[in-house]
Amino acid sequence: MQMFQKTISLKARSRGFHLITAEILQAIPEIKDLKIGMLQVFIQHTSASLTINENADPTVRKDFEMWFNKAVPENDPDYKHDYEGSDDMPAHIKSALLDTSVMIPIRNGELALGTWQGIYLCEHRNYGGNRNVVITAWGM
Repeated sequence: MQMFQKTISLKARSRGFHLITAEILQAIPEIKDLKIGMLQVFIQHTSASLTINENADPTVRKDFEMWFNKAVPENDPDYKHDYEGSDDMPAHIKSALLDTSVMIPIRNGELALGTWQGIYLCEHRNYGGNRNVVITAWGM
């Protein structure tokens, strides 16, 4: 059994859904040594999240952003947590609706993602800043 772990800082991005698969793969080339294993990507923030979805058509990412903004609107007068701005509490809720980590099988040194799948950084703040992710791979 081999194990690898790295923490990387993703550059600041605007609010929205951003493909980060290439950045993750670049950060942990050691997966090429694994015939079978798992990769976990974990984000160390509460107002951004991760998910796996469509990697080809950018309108999917735009539609995700549109739907989340309709489902969890800003400026709701019922929110109590608004110290960091009107996008803060909605960002926490959106993050909870998705997740803080994704797990992907490793097969023959590559991520076993489907043809149209990619890893998304889901930035829920207008100005979230750099985002730290812990990348852990294990296998044989």
